[in-house]
Amino acid sequence: MGYIWEAENWFDFKYNESLLLGPLSRARVLQGKLLGRAASLDLKLETEAEGAILVEEAVRTAEIEGQKLNRDAVRSSVAVRLGLPKGVGVHDRNVDGLVDVLLDAVRLHDKPLTLKRLNSWHAALFPTGYSGLRKIKAGRFRGDEPMQIVSGPVGRERVHFEALPRDRLAEEMRLFLKWWNTSLGRMDGILRAATAHLRFVTVHPYADGNGRLARALTDMALAQDEKSKARFYSISSEIMRNRDKYYKILEDVQRCRRDVTEWYLWFIQCLAASIEHSQGIIANVFMRVEFWNKHAQTTLNERQKKVVNRILQAGPGNFTGGLTTRKYVSIADVSRATAFREIADMLTKKVLRQLPGKGRSVHYDVAWP
Repeated sequence: MGYIWEAENWFDFKYNESLLLGPLSRARVLQGKLLGRAASLDLKLETEAEGAILVEEAVRTAEIEGQKLNRDAVRSSVAVRLGLPKGVGVHDRNVDGLVDVLLDAVRLHDKPLTLKRLNSWHAALFPTGYSGLRKIKAGRFRGDEPMQIVSGPVGRERVHFEALPRDRLAEEMRLFLKWWNTSLGRMDGILRAATAHLRFVTVHPYADGNGRLARALTDMALAQDEKSKARFYSISSEIMRNRDKYYKILEDVQRCRRDVTEWYLWFIQCLAASIEHSQGIIANVFMRVEFWNKHAQTTLNERQKKVVNRILQAGPGNFTGGLTTRKYVSIADVSRATAFREIADMLTKKVLRQLPGKGRSVHYDVAWP
């Protein structure tokens, strides 16, 4: 069976418009409601919401590729770039590079997309020039060896997809960038984002990082459509929830199926679901701000604030097992006696509340508003 890129003008995608009208209309309604809500936020809340979504997007877009990022390092990187409270000061160059790419794609969505810019994004993803233990061409097209997506044990690998040959990359990327810069405003913005994603991963111009860059381009296309310099929902989070289906549908379409209606439908549904899930993230931002407004006059030391922020960032009921004295000791880096004293102080000030249980099982949660 051949691949879609073997056909002439393979990127001239066909689709059944009538099947897309309903789902696309519903997605637009959800999108409009969310953007309307975002427009009502003051600058502080908007930045908090943007930061929460950016953390989620960075963690999930890496996780889709099997890369586990330290969430505290991501939060720290995002906080530095958005001017938010820094929290835990964990630093990772790879995380910084990914966050820089995601921010550049969205905040500077109105700047031209060029090969030089794409190459700089790729170089930022691999600041050491290595992908794991493998040396790669960071910021440059992949080498001459075939680019295959495979799975399975050695000797019994299954080839899911083979990208077009190296000698076609320059021309394909020229055509892609020309399409990108001329298609804005000439086709539906959501379908344009879906098209950019599919087209970029099919070309697969780099040795690694193509998926992350495709999703950054998706965010950029949606930011252009919404005329917004901040994201308030995370497509990558929804893709991660349905990762197997994501890879399966890309594989199906790329195996010589010029009709991409199925991909467009899946993408629209993914976008709608990501908007719905974002409501929880934004609601948590409101609760965090409300919590600190309530305790604006409450005196807490930096250690206490650090522990409370860790619980608030997890969200109601999501700080696994609740706060215990042992966890306090670990997070705040204090003695057990100090942990007891500082927890008791926060209970008195109604910053924390004790959950059911006695003895070693005593645990706490913040007093959520």
